[in-house]
Amino acid sequence: LTIEAKQDDNIAFLVEVQQAGIFTCNGFAEADLERVLATVCPNILFPYARETIDALVTRGSFPAVMLAPVNFDAVYAQSKAQQQGQSGEQPAS
Repeated sequence: LTIEAKQDDNIAFLVEVQQAGIFTCNGFAEADLERVLATVCPNILFPYARETIDALVTRGSFPAVMLAPVNFDAVYAQSKAQQQGQSGEQPAS
């Protein structure tokens, strides 16, 4: 994640956070595993990234930056709908 704040043409601050997680996902069908990796895992990791960004910014004496929560289920559903629309497939019911 990259957060950049500007004042006029000057960069006030730039925060870049990279994170990773190691997850054990057993017993999922292939289609379900894709959904788990795209939704459940980011839902676990993202709050920590939000907290880290906020902490870094406030430690630099800037106003708090609290990123809005992300609905990874909706993002995944939208991505799948776009993929199906581009390939001409019918959505699964």
